[in-house]
Amino acid sequence: MKTVLFLLSFLASLHLAAQDTSAVIVHKDPRLDALVRKQAAINVAVKKASSRTMRGFRLLVINTNNRDEAIAAKTKLYTLYPELKAYLAYQSPYYKLKAGNFPTRAEAESYKRTMSVLFPKGVFVISDIIELKAEKDAVEVED
Repeated sequence: MKTVLFLLSFLASLHLAAQDTSAVIVHKDPRLDALVRKQAAINVAVKKASSRTMRGFRLLVINTNNRDEAIAAKTKLYTLYPELKAYLAYQSPYYKLKAGNFPTRAEAESYKRTMSVLFPKGVFVISDIIELKAEKDAVEVED
C-alpha cells in the first residue's frame, strides 16, 4: 500500500513538473504607458521647482482678521515697494501679508526699518521658505 501511494505521488509530481511555465502573456492597457510618461514629467517639474527654493526670511507686514485691511496693505506695499513680491495668505481667522524673498536677515532688517514707519502695527522678520530668482524654463506635460 505504501508503494502504491508513493508511486501515485511520484507520478503526480512528474505531471506538475512537466508544465511549461516559461511563457507568460501580459495584457496591459496602452494608457498605462502614457500615465507613466506623464508622472515622470511631473516628477521632473517638481524637482526643478524645489531646487528654486531655500530657507530665508520674509517680512510679516500685517496679520489681521479684516480682509479689506489686508488687501489695502498689499496695494500700499506694491505701490511703495514694487521690487518686493507680496504673499497674502488666509489662515483662519487671520489674513497674513508677507513680503520679500531675503536670503539673509540683514537684508530683511533694512527693509523692516523703512516699512515700520508706513505700517504702524509693526513689521516683523520671520523665517520662511523663499523663492530664488525665477528662470524661464517651464516643463510642458504632454497629453
